[in-house]
Amino acid sequence: MEFQYSKEIDHNAYETDGLGYGIPLRMHKDQGEEIKGTLRAQRDWTKYVQPVHGYHGNLGDPYSFLCVTVPECLPDRLELISYANEYAFLYDDWMETFDLKNDLGETTGFLETFGAGALDAKIDPKARPEKRLQAQLLSEMMSKDPKRAVVTMKAWARFVQSAAKTRSEPFETLDGYMPARAVDAGELIWFGTLTFGMALTIPDHELDLCMKLARPAYVALGLANDLYSWEKERSAAIRAGQDYVFNAIWVIMKERSIEEEEAKEVCREEIIKAISTYCQTLEETRNDFSLSRDLRAYLEAVLLSYIGNLVWSIYCPRYRDF
Repeated sequence: MEFQYSKEIDHNAYETDGLGYGIPLRMHKDQGEEIKGTLRAQRDWTKYVQPVHGYHGNLGDPYSFLCVTVPECLPDRLELISYANEYAFLYDDWMETFDLKNDLGETTGFLETFGAGALDAKIDPKARPEKRLQAQLLSEMMSKDPKRAVVTMKAWARFVQSAAKTRSEPFETLDGYMPARAVDAGELIWFGTLTFGMALTIPDHELDLCMKLARPAYVALGLANDLYSWEKERSAAIRAGQDYVFNAIWVIMKERSIEEEEAKEVCREEIIKAISTYCQTLEETRNDFSLSRDLRAYLEAVLLSYIGNLVWSIYCPRYRDF
């Protein structure tokens, strides 16, 4: 991949807690666009859905989420994907307030935002407020890149519906949890974010292969997210009255009857196992010219997303101040 819009960060400037696997961190050169999109999403959510208080999403110092996870985003799309991702964080935090096993009525209404009308960019004033924001976002994306906007929103809709199902019941084993965590970590929504943000097109005949090849990276990304978001998610589950936490630390503790610190160490081992598998896959595919250029670029971009997400997770207020 050629780097046009990002710079490599000196590895002495950040911690990886031994999980970086030698992957270089890159950061987009125009952090201002991420700040603009993020704050616009917060203003819209406050105006149309509910006030944003004591909340943290994309932004961090010195590392903000999109700038380090999509460092090669086209400059004119960074504000828009930042808005979209902040919307997703706000949406995710709101979903954490539901008991997904028991609050069926509210949950069903909430998930209708990404139901059959997910691809309707027409803003219905009678629709739920979060639906109106989703339609507005789709309209903006369509004006920028109609084809990839549809691909992104379809992926987002599938993600939200799948995530609600995977979170509705506790998992008993880590082996059963990890594939679901890859979905919940956003292999669908992140596919849309990367392809839209970087203007990539994965041919239809490569889609299944694309998901298969990228899966270990999404497992690693999801487990790293679990490791650093554990305290936040445990607190949210308690407030929602849930008797389980959708998090690898909880699954490992229950499956192996071990304490929290031991479970975190097991999680770290699984992260290294998954990302090492992915790096090996990447070595094998990097110069495989039977694969499309955009598929190879996507796989490289996912690796940058892993290290960016890891470093952001270590430093971000979202997981440190809640």
